[in-house]
Amino acid sequence: MTSRLLQRSLGSPDYDGIRQALRDDTSTPVISVRGLEVRVSVLPLFTHDGRQAVRVSSTEPLTHVLVGVDSASGSDVTLLVPEVQAPRVLTLECRDDAGVVGSAQVTVTPQRKWSVFVVHHSHLDIGYTDPQGTVLRHHLDYLDAALRLAEETESWPDDAKFRWTVESSMPALKWLDARPADMVESFAQKAREGVIEVTALPFQLHTEACSTEELYRQLRFTGQLKERYGFATKSAMHTDVPGAVVGLVDALNAAGVRYLAAAHNWAGRSVPYLHGGDKLTRPFRWRAPSGNEVIVWFTDTPHGMAYMEGNTVGLTDSYELADDLLPRYLSALATRGYPYGPGTFGWQGPDAPKEPYELDVLHLRVQGAHADNAGPSIVPATIARRWNEKWAYPRLRSAVNSDFFEHVEERYHDRLAVHEGDWTDWWADGLGSGARPLGYVRRAQSALRVAETLHTIAGVDATEKIDAAYDKVALFNEHTWGAANPWEDAEEAGDSGGLQWTRKSSGAYDAQDDAADLLHAATRRFAAALSEAGTEGGALASFAVFNPGTWARTDVVRAFLPRDVVGIDVPIALVDARTGETLAHHEEFVHPEDWPTRPIGRHVQAVVPDVPGFGYARVDVVPGETQAPEPVELDLSGAIENEFYRVAYDVREGYISSIFDKRAGRELVNGDAAAGFGQYVYDQYATAPHFNHLSGHVGAHDRTLLGDRAIGKGATITKAQRTAVGEKLVVELHGKGVDWIRTTIELHRGVPRLDLTYQLAKQGTPAKEAVFLAFPFAAGPPSVWELTGGVGGPAVPRVPGSAEYMLPIRHWIAFEDPELTVAWATLEAPLVQLGTIHMPYAPFPPTLDQEDGTVYSWALNNIWDTNFPAQQQGETTFRYAVTSTPNVAGSATVVGAQGRRLGAAAASGLTEPFVGALITDSPDVTETYASVDHPDVLITSIGRSGDERVVRLQSLASEPVEVSVRLPGLRAARGLDVVDETVKVRLPACGVAAVWGTCS
Repeated sequence: MTSRLLQRSLGSPDYDGIRQALRDDTSTPVISVRGLEVRVSVLPLFTHDGRQAVRVSSTEPLTHVLVGVDSASGSDVTLLVPEVQAPRVLTLECRDDAGVVGSAQVTVTPQRKWSVFVVHHSHLDIGYTDPQGTVLRHHLDYLDAALRLAEETESWPDDAKFRWTVESSMPALKWLDARPADMVESFAQKAREGVIEVTALPFQLHTEACSTEELYRQLRFTGQLKERYGFATKSAMHTDVPGAVVGLVDALNAAGVRYLAAAHNWAGRSVPYLHGGDKLTRPFRWRAPSGNEVIVWFTDTPHGMAYMEGNTVGLTDSYELADDLLPRYLSALATRGYPYGPGTFGWQGPDAPKEPYELDVLHLRVQGAHADNAGPSIVPATIARRWNEKWAYPRLRSAVNSDFFEHVEERYHDRLAVHEGDWTDWWADGLGSGARPLGYVRRAQSALRVAETLHTIAGVDATEKIDAAYDKVALFNEHTWGAANPWEDAEEAGDSGGLQWTRKSSGAYDAQDDAADLLHAATRRFAAALSEAGTEGGALASFAVFNPGTWARTDVVRAFLPRDVVGIDVPIALVDARTGETLAHHEEFVHPEDWPTRPIGRHVQAVVPDVPGFGYARVDVVPGETQAPEPVELDLSGAIENEFYRVAYDVREGYISSIFDKRAGRELVNGDAAAGFGQYVYDQYATAPHFNHLSGHVGAHDRTLLGDRAIGKGATITKAQRTAVGEKLVVELHGKGVDWIRTTIELHRGVPRLDLTYQLAKQGTPAKEAVFLAFPFAAGPPSVWELTGGVGGPAVPRVPGSAEYMLPIRHWIAFEDPELTVAWATLEAPLVQLGTIHMPYAPFPPTLDQEDGTVYSWALNNIWDTNFPAQQQGETTFRYAVTSTPNVAGSATVVGAQGRRLGAAAASGLTEPFVGALITDSPDVTETYASVDHPDVLITSIGRSGDERVVRLQSLASEPVEVSVRLPGLRAARGLDVVDETVKVRLPACGVAAVWGTCS
C-alpha cells in the first residue's frame, strides 16, 4: 500500500489535492464541449513592460487566442494583456488543427500589485520528528548551511539574496557557543546586515504553562545577543501553537521586541472562526492592558495551513510550480474570505464568512522541505531571482521576519485594527496530558521565586543557577511534548514516542529537583546569615518563619527539628518571640526504626499569626512541660471546622456537601448542582486511540462520542482527627481510571482557608479519557481570574478567535456579589472549564446544563492523537484552596478588585507556603526585607546582581497605579529618587516593574 493511498484513504492532507483545489477555486470554466474543458484565471501578474496576465488551461493542448491581443499553444498558457484600469471584455478562441473548438467572452479586471516577503525559516519542534538531541543537532547544522548560502549569494540582486530567519533563538545561542570565532563573527556580521535574523523566543512555548517571571527570563537572551555580538532582536515568531497569553505583549516589549509573526496550526482541533476569528484582520496591533503593543501577523487559514503557506504554493519545489500557484493564491486572498475552501485539509468544520485580505503586502513563510524541522534551501531564493527578472509584480523579496513588519509599520500602522486581551491557546488542553510532570514544573515555578529571594537576603547572587532552573522549566513548557506517534517506542524519527517522553518528563523532574535544591540551600544560607547576626539566646533553637507572599498573613508553617539539635525525647514548646505567646503545635516524629534512610527528628507544625510579607517572625523552641498532645480522633460523621468554616463530607455520595462560612453566615456550596463539591468525574470517549490526528477529523455536535461518564464511589473516611493546629479528614474512594482516590480536607486554626488535596493512583490506558474535579459554588459567574502576566474576566477583552470552551489559568478564580467574595485556587492543574463540561472535539458542545458558579478543574486527559503523550499513569497530586470574605460596603468600587486581592491570597497559601528556617542564635524577632503600599501590587521575588538588589513587582490592577516600595537600607536606585529607604514606582495596568537599588 503506497503512502499516497494511505493518505487518501485516511483523509489526510494531500499536496496534490490542495493545489488542485486552489487551481479550481481560482479559475472559471468558459468552454465545455465534447469532454473538453477550458478554464480561465485573471491573475495579479504584471510584466516589466506594463502588461498583465490571463492564464488559460485546457484538458488537452490547444492554441488559445485572446483576439487581437495575444496567443499561445499548450494545455496551460499565460496570455498577456495591456494593463487595465477598468474591466475589459475580450474574446477567447480555442483552436485545434481543425479550427475553432470554442470561444468565450473573458473579462479582464484590474489586479493588485503585490509585494511578497518570503520568510525562510525552519520550524523548531524540539522532538516530534526525531528525539530531542537529534533535532537540536540538525538545527545547528542548518545554521552552518544558512551561513554558507548567505555568503554564496552576496552578489545576487538584493531582493533575491538568501536570507534566513532563526525562528527560535535557542539553536542560534547553542551554535554561537559551539563554532569557531571566524564563523561566529561572520554570522554576527550577517545578522547586523539583516541577512540573518535571530528572533526573540528561545523555542515555541505553551505560554499558558509559563509563570510571568519565567516568560520574562526566557527573553533575557535578546540583551545578551546585543551586548556580545552587536545585533538587535527586533521580532519574535510564535509557531504552531494557536494562541498566546496577554503577558507575552509586555514581555516582548520589555525585551525591545515590537513585532510578532504567528503561524497558528489549527490542526482541526480549533475553531477560531466560530468565535470571532473571522473578524480578526491581519496584520493587527495587539495591545496589553499596560498600553504596550506588538504588531502581529498571523498565517490565515481556518483548517491547518500554519507555517506551510509558502511550501504549498511551490516556493520550495520549483519556479514553474510557484509560477502556477503563487498568483492564484494571491488572487484567492484578494477575492475570498479564505484562500482554500472547507475541507481542503481534511479537517472538520465550515468556513465562516470573512472579508478578503485588504493589503497588497504579504508575509509568506517557507521551509526548505514539506516537513517540520526542515533545513534551509537555496530554492526559494533562486525562485525569487528568476521571478523578479520576469515579473514586475508580484515583487518577491527573500526577507527576514522584521523586513515585513518594518514595511507595514511605515505604511499602514494607523490603519491596523487594535485588539486587546488574551489570545487563548486552543492547544492548551494538551497540558493535561502530562499532569504529573506539569504539576512538578508548576511547583518549581513557585519554589524558584522563594529560593532566589532567600539567597538574595542571605547575600548570595544565585542568578545563574536560578536562570538555569527556569530554563529547564521552560523546556518542559516547550510545545512539542512527544513524538508524531507518541504511542510508539522506536529509537528514531516520529515513532520515538517513548524516548521523547522519557526525556521530556525527566526534564520536568530535574527542574523540580533543581528548584527544591535551590530552596533547600537558600533556606540554610538564610538561616546561617540570621544566626551570624544574632546573639546567643536561651532557646533550645529557633525558627525564622519566612513569608514569601507580599502581604502579612496567618498561616501554617511546617519545619523539621533534627534530633541532633533537640532530642526527640525532649518536650518542647514554641514561643512567638515577638509577643512571648506560646503557639500550639503538632509534632510528627521520624524514628530510626521507621525511617532509617531519612534524617531523624520531628516535623513541627504550627500556625504563626501575622507574619509580615517578604519578612520573617522568629519562633523560639523552648523546653516544654510535656510532649505535644497526640491527635484527637474525631467521629466519622465527616464534619470538621475552625473559626471560619464548617465543612461536611457526604460519605454516601462521595463529595463535600457543605462549606459554611461562619463570618458571612452563608453556604458556599451549590447543593443543587449536577456534580458535588470536589467530586471526581471520569469521562471516556468513543474515539479510537493510536490514530494520528484523529481528533482533527472528528466532529462532535452532541454527546454521541461521550462513551462513558463515571464518578468516584465507595467513599470511606480513613482519618478524622484534630491536632493542635486544626482538623483534617482523609477520604478514600474508588473510581474508573484509577486504582484509588485519596482526598485530604484540612482546616487550620486561625487560617481563613480550606485546603484540599487529591491524590490519584492513575491507571494507564490508551483509551481517550479525561478527569475532572467539580467545584460548584453557590455564586454567580466568576468575576475575575489570573492569567500569565495579566488578569482575565467576563468583561475583559480577548483577541477574537480565542478558545472559549476551556480556560488555562495561572492559579486563581474569584466570584463576587454585594455581600461575599469567594476565591478558588489551584496549584498543579491549570485547565478549567466554567459552568459545564464540554466535549473535547470541535466545536466542543457542552454535556451538562450551564451552572454559572461551577468550576470544573480539568485535571488530566489524553485526548490528543499526536505530539502529547498517549497515556499517563502513576500517583498524581492536585492541590486546591478555597477562601471567602464578607464584603464591606464601599470597600471595592472597581469590579473585580476584591476578587483579585482574595484570589491572590487564596493562591498564596498554595504557591507561597511559609518557610521555617532553623537558626541557632537569636536575631531580631522580626524583619521585613521589602514592602509595597498598594493592595493590587505584588512583590514576586527579590534578586541580586553584584552589589545591586532587584525587587520585581506585578500589578493586578486594571488601571495604572503608583506604589511606594521600601527596602530597608536602600541608598540609591536606578532612575528613581530614594526618600527614607523608599522609592515611588508607577506600574501600568496589569504591568510589571523592577526596582534596582543598592542597599547598605
